[in-house]
Amino acid sequence: MLAVKESVALAPLTTFRIGGEARYFVEVKTEDQLREAVAWAKEKNVRSVILAGGSNVLVPDEGIDGLVIRVALIDHSFAGNELAADAGCNLLGLIRESAERNWGGWEKLAGIPGTIGGAARGNAGAFGSEIRDIITKVRAFDTETGEMREFENIVCDFSYRHSFFKDNPEWVITRAIIELKPSQYDISYALIEETIKEREKRHLQNVKAAGSFFMNPVAPQAIVDMFEKEKGVKSRESRVPAGWLIEKAGMKGAQVGGAIASLQHPNYIVNTGTATANDVRTLADKIKDEVKKQFHITLQEEATII
Repeated sequence: MLAVKESVALAPLTTFRIGGEARYFVEVKTEDQLREAVAWAKEKNVRSVILAGGSNVLVPDEGIDGLVIRVALIDHSFAGNELAADAGCNLLGLIRESAERNWGGWEKLAGIPGTIGGAARGNAGAFGSEIRDIITKVRAFDTETGEMREFENIVCDFSYRHSFFKDNPEWVITRAIIELKPSQYDISYALIEETIKEREKRHLQNVKAAGSFFMNPVAPQAIVDMFEKEKGVKSRESRVPAGWLIEKAGMKGAQVGGAIASLQHPNYIVNTGTATANDVRTLADKIKDEVKKQFHITLQEEATII
């Protein structure tokens, strides 16, 4: 039996700590419960919205007039070098447990906030590694037709911060199959800790934000050349960091209401404590306009704006 609640605050369930209430809310822990929740929303003739770890999402100030389904499927199992993990499993927790079992290959993803399902949907990546490098299959549920299907890696359409599931949000990821490599615990552990320390140096920690707000854009060659000369590093896929562009455009520290483009990492839009979703959206639009005006580059949000 589903435990559907009414008028549930959503801000505490996101890293932004922003947003209104869900008219209806349910936490699902199995695929059957997910199917039941979607059917409930259809029966009530209300929209259904999927929420997982809440680390890369902005909820509107007025809340969500529908059923918010929080994916809390957290079963996982190891069979040799294969890990089958439900979508709600914490990514870092899985990486650490794999290391304890002498399996690795994804240590450079350590510290990316959120769940394995969210990581698969957005093809999360860091330090030259991406989740697509180790995923063999993704299991997903079509909320429109009720179909459950397994997708081989090749048909997931993975690319930079992108997948088939981002383009087709009716498909909700329920499980990922990961293929790991033999490792030694002390080696994996050291790499995990080193990666986390590097993330802490480069990225903001323990702030009210959604992580990097914009994706790193593909830039004209002149902008790529400017970046490489200034930073002394090679561009990947002709992309330049969004944070670098935001700073060059003079938008570092820009503020609207309680939302600010961080002085430490301008691609983090931070809730200083009183920010509304409207503040964040307005600031994001100002940043996009200024970057477009100065560099003829259109920034695209990495964060999901509901």
